[in-house]
Amino acid sequence: MTRIEVNGEPREVSGATLAEALAELGWGTAKVATALNGDFVPASARAGQALRDGDRVEVLAPMQGG
Repeated sequence: MTRIEVNGEPREVSGATLAEALAELGWGTAKVATALNGDFVPASARAGQALRDGDRVEVLAPMQGG
């Protein structure tokens, strides 16, 4: 298990990459923007982005309004 922080909350994930963690946390197919330790990670790079204990992940979903 990897201990990370997701949107300010401590979480434990079994996934080794950002893509696997997002899927585990329910954002696998969602259109979201992600950052790892303050750096933007494009969707195309998530599968290759390894996670380590203490990493900070931010997940932002687009908002719709009118």
